[in-house]
Amino acid sequence: MIKKVIAFLLFSVATIAVGNAQEIKELLKKVKTKYDKVNDYTATGKMKTNVIFIKAPVATVKIYYKKPDKLKIKNESGISFIPRGSVNINMNNVLGLNNFEAVAAGTEKVNGTECKVVKIFPLSDEENISRATLYIDEKNLLVLKSVISTKENGTYELVMSYKKYAEYGLPDKVELTFNTKDYKLPKGITIDYDNGSNKDNADNAKTKKGKVEITYSDYSINKGVPDSVFN
Repeated sequence: MIKKVIAFLLFSVATIAVGNAQEIKELLKKVKTKYDKVNDYTATGKMKTNVIFIKAPVATVKIYYKKPDKLKIKNESGISFIPRGSVNINMNNVLGLNNFEAVAAGTEKVNGTECKVVKIFPLSDEENISRATLYIDEKNLLVLKSVISTKENGTYELVMSYKKYAEYGLPDKVELTFNTKDYKLPKGITIDYDNGSNKDNADNAKTKKGKVEITYSDYSINKGVPDSVFN
């Protein structure tokens, strides 16, 4: 009798686990369907860089995207301070995964909105993403926050705010946070920056976070973006 009860409990737990996994994948599928409305876009906005060793003014930027994973950010000076590798961190790279496991990890509020927390683990060794955590607004099918770990370029945190373009899954504001130790200054930069020659500053750079904020003013959606833009 006891063995039968234990077997029944184990079966029930396994059934619930499978059901939860299917529910999470269905949620991710619905979110992806919303984000898939966008084949390409060109956007303009303002970019604010807060990195310990860079003194950069707020810059006007133009952002180009083309499905599935082409993304380029240009500012008015022609120099981008986005960390290497992070320009390819976009929701389609995570939502477009085919071979992965996803598990529910409770709920958490992001800027006052209750979100379902979903942890994603790619199963293919070819993926640059090693793991990702998405904070999903279930009602509006929007990713409000993501923490994405990559094999080559460290871990990045994205916090997104949506208003005018929410139906396309396009944010009005993005905050990108990263470890400054993973940041590599682009070659040929002659701006005023602290190169870490001061030991205290060098130590601080290893432990502090850098942040890039982009506030979008408008998008041109599904109007076509030539591949030459991304060369």
